[in-house]
Amino acid sequence: MAELSAATQSPSVSSSSSGAEPPAPGSGGSPGACPALGAKSCGSSCAVHDLIFWRDVKKTGFVFGTTLIVLLSLAAFSVISVVSYLILALLTVTISFRVYKSVIQAVQKSEEGHPFKAYLDLDITLSSEAFHNYVNAAMVHINRALKLIIRLFLVEDLVDSLKLAVFMWLMTYVGAVFNGITLLILGELLVFSVPIVYEKYKDPSKTPWNCQKKGRISTRKPEMQQLLKHHLIVITLLLVP
Repeated sequence: MAELSAATQSPSVSSSSSGAEPPAPGSGGSPGACPALGAKSCGSSCAVHDLIFWRDVKKTGFVFGTTLIVLLSLAAFSVISVVSYLILALLTVTISFRVYKSVIQAVQKSEEGHPFKAYLDLDITLSSEAFHNYVNAAMVHINRALKLIIRLFLVEDLVDSLKLAVFMWLMTYVGAVFNGITLLILGELLVFSVPIVYEKYKDPSKTPWNCQKKGRISTRKPEMQQLLKHHLIVITLLLVP
């Protein structure tokens, strides 16, 4: 009888022992789970990465176009004129939309209220805690920069100070050819173009000059450095006065 009871209990025992074990940390989870880096460390860096690699074409195009127009405007006009024109353009849009909605409401005899009421009711006040957090984060970078400046100018390390001197000497030649706005425009064009070009041509098997008929790949390797160099030369020649 004891053997019979043990035989009847063994399937349940074996099934419970062979059941699904809890997944190991990091080995599973939901498909949309954040990687080991965490959401905090992936926040701003991932947003910048997606921006410069054109993950969202509309968002990147808006940011790239707006900043490029502002920089080109600063290259042609003074800062006061650019700021004044931007504010006038914004006021023109908001006032026109406000008048348009008021006319529509008067004709239709509706009481929708102010068209920007949802935005006017937003709480945009900055709390003291958030302000102190921003100040503390900024102070960390400021103190680090001050410490680096003192190291370089008081020659704590002779090699680093000489590197700074050589770099500043080279920058005098750059300043003779470009001004500050031109360098900013050049930097923006490089930031929004070089990463996507590199990502497109970094795989030799996917480059146009390696794609042959019937899936055969040529032995010719993509000259990535020459491609980026040509890209930089074209942008520089466009910006040189």
